[in-house]
Amino acid sequence: MSDSFVTVCRVGDLTEGQGRTVVVDDRLVAIFLVSGEYRAIDDLCPHQGASLGAGCVEDGEVYCPWHGWRFRLSDGKWADNPRLGIDVFETRVVGEEVQVRVGGGK
Repeated sequence: MSDSFVTVCRVGDLTEGQGRTVVVDDRLVAIFLVSGEYRAIDDLCPHQGASLGAGCVEDGEVYCPWHGWRFRLSDGKWADNPRLGIDVFETRVVGEEVQVRVGGGK
């Protein structure tokens, strides 16, 4: 798995609160634009594998589209039990490119 940044979209490709699933180093990653910042987390809900990139975003959390599990986009923690969580990935904007670093999961 690479520890370098990979371009996943361009600035302006996502609207506020919208998610998208991308593949980075053979891994599904959900990327979101929230309060003007790009956030990237593991795309698969650990409950039953739904795509979090298809979920609704509200108050900095993404809701799993299948069963409503909520994950904080800031740290990947499950909102109902913060001892559990999913990976969060570093993002950056370079020029007009939005980039994600999967090898730097937190």
